[in-house]
Amino acid sequence: MFLIKISFLNHIFNKHFMEYDYEESRVVKEIRERKAKRVLLQLPEGLKKEAFRLVRLIKDETKAEAIVSGSSCWGGCDLALDEFDKLKCDLIIHFGHAPFITAKYQIIYIELHAKNDMTKVLEKNLNKLKINKIGLISSIQFIKQIDNIKDFLESKKKKVIIPNKKGFSYYDGHVVGCEYNCLIPIRNDIDGVLVIGNKFHSLGAALMLTDKKVYLLNEHTEKIEDMDNERDKIIKQRAIAIDKTKRAKKIGIMIDLKPGQYNLKTAENLKEKLEKLGKEVIIISIKEATPSGLMSFYDVDAFIDTACPRIAVEDCDKYEKPMITSREAKIVLNEISWEEMLEKGLIGFI
Repeated sequence: MFLIKISFLNHIFNKHFMEYDYEESRVVKEIRERKAKRVLLQLPEGLKKEAFRLVRLIKDETKAEAIVSGSSCWGGCDLALDEFDKLKCDLIIHFGHAPFITAKYQIIYIELHAKNDMTKVLEKNLNKLKINKIGLISSIQFIKQIDNIKDFLESKKKKVIIPNKKGFSYYDGHVVGCEYNCLIPIRNDIDGVLVIGNKFHSLGAALMLTDKKVYLLNEHTEKIEDMDNERDKIIKQRAIAIDKTKRAKKIGIMIDLKPGQYNLKTAENLKEKLEKLGKEVIIISIKEATPSGLMSFYDVDAFIDTACPRIAVEDCDKYEKPMITSREAKIVLNEISWEEMLEKGLIGFI
């Protein structure tokens, strides 16, 4: 989670400014057609600076009242439904992510497609791409460019596969922080993966395919970056966290109340199994995992995260106690070995 915070904030401070399409005309049209009187805007952390402009636009063009959510907005799974209900809104406008979950609420997803041409960036850096059979994936911001990027690579005699969408992915070739299963069916047909986006997305791909080269075409640095060192660092951290959790006597299992991350049944199942191993276990409900929020549980030896798997991965250095994902807990339960977990690409995922 911490890495995605940095990724969004970097787009403000980095000299390579990334410009996104906010689909203002569509926003206005949808509000008018739905006759919404009060709308709730959700913006990713680094893009909340657009709030004044969007609120003014909505007021001037539709006369609707717009309220901006000040809560975190880390993914399509992170819908502000409680705020929507309490504020008696008619519509949620969620910026920055593709549709993730179905809900009874009226929701518009504005995907924020990048206007910058990443094919030109790739052309300048092509010599750093040391693979010929490529699995090509992208964050939602560049998904409209993925076919053009494929065509360019093929013109340079590369073999390119855009994987079919799986699970929470909304488009072919689209990946989100917790969903890289699209890479599994093509792993034997590729030398490695090229990710269009930022380190958050490329690290997930590197952990899913630990036996393949993974390169990032970085939207912020406008360079191609090899993910080997980042992957090795995270794998070592995961091994240490799992070992400490295995030796822990008191374990806290976290359930997140976000609608797309709520996994009470998983937590209850883990609790039952861990108690059979002689562990003391409590289930802890959270609205958002933070080091300060968990600090008060000073007698807990380790935490298991059943929410966003990337919390345990990206933020591990920020927590005083070890934290693992529910899938990694299978090693603690002796249901799978470390080697098998690595081979199947399950490290760092729910």
